[in-house]
Amino acid sequence: MRAAGHVVHTPDLYEGKTFTELADGVANARQVGFGTIIERGRLAAESLPNEMVYAGFSLGVLPAQMLAQTRRGAKGALLFHSAIPISEFGGRWPHGVPLQIHMMDADPEALPPNEDLEVARQLATTIDRAELFLYSGDGHLFADPSLPDYDEKAAALLKQRVVSFLDNIESPRPA
Repeated sequence: MRAAGHVVHTPDLYEGKTFTELADGVANARQVGFGTIIERGRLAAESLPNEMVYAGFSLGVLPAQMLAQTRRGAKGALLFHSAIPISEFGGRWPHGVPLQIHMMDADPEALPPNEDLEVARQLATTIDRAELFLYSGDGHLFADPSLPDYDEKAAALLKQRVVSFLDNIESPRPA
């Protein structure tokens, strides 16, 4: 996104810890508490302008979606690989705030029991400026070239769609 001319902030929600396996990162988040992960995201955004597009990957969707729903002035939200019911953060989506969700259609992390895919479908049908993009495959973090789930074709399409989304927010096209 930086290469496309956008400012990107990447808060550390795990206090410097890194994990080679997704399951280890999820286990750490469970141990510290999902509420703590959300609060770390909120605190990281405190010093930034309110007028931002909030983006989150996998567990990072928790604070990104919370900020998009609750922080006055949000310009948009990008949710990658996960989605949370809007009821978790006040039960309403801010009027006019666009949303894009990107997931693989057979991602085992998004299918029951997690049900993120079903939540993403609900968001896409109930929020007037929401788009859900499903990519063919079963990778979770499919846009990260350093991981085994990487899918070059899907990642390129995702990048194209996200850059267009961001460009439209910064320079909205007349209706």
